[in-house]
Formats: sequence, structure tokens, C-alpha cells
Amino acid sequence: MSDLITPDLVTLDENLGTDKTAVIGHLARGVVAAGRATNYEDLYADAMARESKTATGVPGGIAIPHCRSAAVTQPTLAMARIRPAVDWGAKDGPADIVFFIAAPEGADQEHLQLLAKLARSLIRKDFTASLRSATSPVQIVELVDGALGLGPAPDSAGSAAGAGGAAAAGAATGATAVGSDAGSHDAGSRNGGSRDGGQADGTGDGGHGADAPASAGGTGATQTDTSRSRHLVAVTACPTGIAHTYMAADSLAAAAAERGVDLQVETQGSAKSTPLDPSVIRNAEAVIFAVDVDVRDKGRFAGKPLISGPVKRGIDEPGVMIDEALNAVNDPNARRVSGGGGGEENEGGSGSGGEGFGGQLKRALLTGVSYMIPFVAGGGLLIALGFLLGGYELALSVDDVANGDRMLDGTSLLNPPPEGIIAYLGAVFWKIGSLSMGFLVPALAGYIAYALADRPGIAPGFTAGAVAVFMDAGFIGGIIGGLLAGYAARWIGGWNVPSWMRGLMPVVIIPLLASIIASGLMMLVLGGPIAALTLGLNDWLTGLTGVAAIGLGIILGLMMGSDLGGPINKVAYAFAVAGLGEGSFENQVPWEIMAAVMAAGMVPPLGMAFASTVLAKNQFSMALRENGKAAWLLGAAFISEGAIPFAASDFFRVIPSTMLGGAVAGAICLGTGVTSQAPHGGIFVFFAIGNLLMFIVAILAGAAVTGFVYVALKRFVKPRKKVEEPAIA
Repeated sequence: MSDLITPDLVTLDENLGTDKTAVIGHLARGVVAAGRATNYEDLYADAMARESKTATGVPGGIAIPHCRSAAVTQPTLAMARIRPAVDWGAKDGPADIVFFIAAPEGADQEHLQLLAKLARSLIRKDFTASLRSATSPVQIVELVDGALGLGPAPDSAGSAAGAGGAAAAGAATGATAVGSDAGSHDAGSRNGGSRDGGQADGTGDGGHGADAPASAGGTGATQTDTSRSRHLVAVTACPTGIAHTYMAADSLAAAAAERGVDLQVETQGSAKSTPLDPSVIRNAEAVIFAVDVDVRDKGRFAGKPLISGPVKRGIDEPGVMIDEALNAVNDPNARRVSGGGGGEENEGGSGSGGEGFGGQLKRALLTGVSYMIPFVAGGGLLIALGFLLGGYELALSVDDVANGDRMLDGTSLLNPPPEGIIAYLGAVFWKIGSLSMGFLVPALAGYIAYALADRPGIAPGFTAGAVAVFMDAGFIGGIIGGLLAGYAARWIGGWNVPSWMRGLMPVVIIPLLASIIASGLMMLVLGGPIAALTLGLNDWLTGLTGVAAIGLGIILGLMMGSDLGGPINKVAYAFAVAGLGEGSFENQVPWEIMAAVMAAGMVPPLGMAFASTVLAKNQFSMALRENGKAAWLLGAAFISEGAIPFAASDFFRVIPSTMLGGAVAGAICLGTGVTSQAPHGGIFVFFAIGNLLMFIVAILAGAAVTGFVYVALKRFVKPRKKVEEPAIA
């Protein structure tokens, strides 16, 4: 028997209320009561947060609410057959069968594959009919075990168990969904009705696993001539990657099989993902993206006619998407995946209803910063180590040549400079760090462009960033240069060019033309004004003292404590990191800003840890006390997300507390001149912190304010729930 579902997790023919919040509440309580989750509030909030992203109702009167949650201790299925049926957002009406999938944050691959297999089984009419006719929870568990290939399948389950949840038309047409254990088989064998013996042994283990390509094609047991078949490929993906990813894959496979179309689907889900074979992509006439997140390595599909939409459309309208893809093959004006996989057509697959300009811009900027951070982190820490070994005089100039460079000139481990081997190693570290920091602006620009235009944007972006450095335009110039390069490459990549030219687009034409456009504009038009703006900003920041500096620290601290790693937090962090390369011993303000941001970002988890493990243990659940213990380490390492479990359960009292604590820490740091040459690491990069004592004082003061304020709010302020508590019928 499966350990995913037990009879006590099954509810049959009960009235659980008139909306999905009540049903989810009932199922979440059942999971907690079964000892498979530690905290109802957290599990319920996570499930509703997932529900708010995309409706989980699917055709056939089925709903599959699901989530990953830190509260879940064991992968779990809870099932309810409800009377009356409840609306879950499916186009064909309300659902009377509800499976709640609760997965831990770190669920193992085996369990994720089983959960995905169940989701795929639920699009089979014979399987769902068996669920509706079952008379006891034990029968439900047996049906589920049979569908997962974990036990003997009752006769009533029909081929649902044997196929392991393959596409609805698979048994009749020979369509198969290929599992990760069969993912390496040649695509040419798929049309015989099975691959890797998926339906021969009655278990469906070879029928499909969680992640490998799903395929459709063939006409039953008779081998067909595929030379006349239409060939399509598809990618499915959803934010959670447990249910919708695989249901969309099988729905598309079934619809393709009904039309005699050969379809290969790559499921980019939570379990191991098996990429499509390059030869399959090359032979495909068009591509379908049914995704709610970015497609990985989109450039593989360059030049293919594209049909895109949310993952749920792949479940609700698979036939329509297949027909649209077939029509696009002969349409010269059809949208195509651009030369490097970038372009509007690739943004989450949502088409015109997808990511807006503001969201696109934010994503590009954060992508640039995230890729830039390793250069800054490695470079900053190496410079700090160099100073630690070689002394701060290492950076002082002698005849316009840094001492570090002089110490490296003509020397080696066997021939160290007069200052000695330790100072020589310090100079080596300092030089490597300085070279790494030199990539800061080009990397920022290059990966901003990459986020907008995929691989073809990288070279134009790096070039524009290098021009920004040459023009003294700083990180502002890097941001603008990266955006110019990205949008230029994106635009050029969308050109409808002859087939012979498509191979040249991503490696020659797009980088060449986008570099000319972006770097030309930077060099000839924008570089000078941006350099003047950068100089003015640096002069203003350098001149901040007293109240002005403290005010900036308060603002940055409030931002760092406001959403615990969210967009506001990241804006403040990006501001600090982007300016870090401008810091020097003559201008330490960028280092001071970095210290203020890091200290303020450490406060939320440390404050929550202080409150839940020291100040008021009895006011916190066991789960939150355990989270509090972990938050000590997370906070010390500057991982603001360590406070998220607390905010998820008590948002309106936690966030004001963390904001106040962050403001205190930021103000103290900027008011006392604390510096940090490292962009991350918290207390573990103490050697990169200037005025370490006040850095620690700022963090402790901020954490204390957060802890005391939160405990006071818990005692004297009536709580507001993040999500409205469901009424239980």
C-alpha cells in the first residue's frame, strides 16, 4: 500500500461547504490530524497562496489543489468526494472529486513522481468513474495505489492502473507518456503503442514517470508509417511543478493522438527533467509552450512556429492548441521562437495576457543583479582577504601605481617582494578580487540583456557594460546599456528571416547588430549624460553625514524588512550591490550602504528567533519555535527569508516589527560609519566589515526591537489573518 494516502485521509459524500476555501480547510486539517503536517495555518496559507496563482479545477469535475509547504513532514494525498460540487475554476463546471496534494519543501524525487503520476491519472475518465463509484475509503486507497502502480489494481479501475495515468486516448491510439526511466529511448520507437514496455506489465512504470517527454502518435498495435505524420513538440511547466505540468502534457498528448499527430512533450516539473532529444526538436514543425514560468533553454526551439499559453490551457483546451500549432506551420506570419529563444513569444508562454512591461523590466533587473553577485561576492571577499594579509596600505598609491600591483611586478612564490610572503599573498588576493570586481558592470549589463533576449543578448550586453565602464557611467550606465542591448537583441530576434539565415541569427547577426545599436547609443549619445548623473549621485552620497545618513539608513532598513526577500527588499539590496564597485578608501559610502542593507536584512529572522525561542516561547506553536531555532543561523548568514514562516502565519504583526527593527539597524550602521566590502554572508564575513563592533550592535539592537515589538503586538493587538479562515459546514 502507498504511504501517500490512507483511509483516514479520505472523505466521501460529505457537504464541506459552498466554496473551495472550506474544502481546502477541511483537507488541510485532515493532513495535520494525520500527523503529516505540523501546522494547519501554514499549510492552509500555502495551499491558498498556490490557489491564487492558477485555478486548480480541471475538466471532468476534478480539482487538484496542491502546494509545497514547510509545514508538511511527509508527502501526502487527501481526497474528498463532495456533495454538493464546488466551483474550482474549470470551464466545464464545478468539481465533485478533490485531491489535495501536500508536498514538503524538499520532497524526494520518488514521491514527486508518484504525485505527478496521480495527477496524470485524473484525466482518465475510467479512473475518475471508478473514484465516483467507490463505496468506501479503503476502495479509494486501493484505486489510487493501483493508479500509481504500487498495488494490484481493482477491476473497477480498468486500465487506469495499468497505464499509470497515461493520456486519456493512449490505450486506444498507442499514445504513450514516457517516463524518466525510459527517457533515453529513441523517439522513433514510440509509434508502436508503447515504449519501454509501459503497458505490457500492467503496472505502467514504463508508461510514464514524472518528468521525461510525453509522446503521442501511432494507431494502436499496428506499426504506422510515420513519414507522413505531423510532428510537434511541446513544453509544459507550472510554478509548483507537481500536478498541472504533467496533466497538461498528457492532455496535449491525448489530443495529438486523436488527430494522428506525433507529439513529444518535455515536462519541466519538480522531479528530474529529461530534455527533448535535439533531433526531435529539429524535425518538429512547430512548438507549443503551455507554461506559467519561463521555459528552460528556450534557444533550442529557435525559428519554430510557436503557440503559447498558460499551463491550464494545455489541460482545458489541448485540442485547440494542437490545431493552432498545425495551422501555424503554414502561416508565414505566425509567431516564432526567436533566434536565441528570447522575445515576447517566450515570456512565460502567456502571450499578450502574460508578463507586462513593468514585470518584465523588474525581472530583467533582478536577473542582472543575481548573476552579478558572484563577481561582487568573490571579488569583494578576495579584496578583504588581501587587506587582511597585506595590510590596508596595500591599496595606497605610490607614483600612481597601487602597492598591490608593484608587489606583483616581477615576483613569484620563489621570489617574493621585500614585504614578505604573507604580504605577497595578500597582493595576489587583492589583484584577483580587483579583476573580479572589474566585471561588475559588464556582468550586470550582460545578464540584464540575457533576461530579455536569452543567449544572443549576452554579448551585446557585456559590450554595452564595458562601454559604460569606459565612459565612467557606472552601474547606472550598465543598467541602461543592458536594457538597450536586451531590447535590441529581442527585437532583432523577432525578425522573420529566411530559413538559411536562422542558424546565423543567434551567433552572428543578433550580437553584431544589437552591439552596434546599444553600444553605439551609449558611446555617442547616452554615455556622457549618464556619467554626469553618476558623478552627481556619488558626490551626493559621499556628502551624506549626520541626519541625512541616518535617514538613508532608516529608508533602506524599512525596505529590507518590508517583504523578506521580496521585490522591495531586492530593490534595496540591488541598489547596495550595484554601487559596491564604486567604493574605495577615499569614498566609503557605497561600502557603508552595503553594511546597512546587510545588517537590516539580518534583523527579521534574528528578531523572530529572539521572540520565539527566548522572549515568549509559550506564545508560539511548536512548528514556529522550531523555525525560530533555524532562524538564528539563517539570520546570522543574512538570509531574510528565515522570517517568512512567521510572516505567513501572522503577516500584519510580523512585518511592522521587522520593518522597525530593520530601520534601527540601518540607521545605526550609516550613523556610525560601518562598512562592508562583501555583498553577502552576514556575520560570517566579519573580516570584510569595517567597525565590526558597531555592526554587531546595530544587528542586536534591530533584532531586539523586532522581538519586543512583535511580542507586544501579539499580546495587545488583535490578529488579522493573512487568508480568511474557511467556514466548516
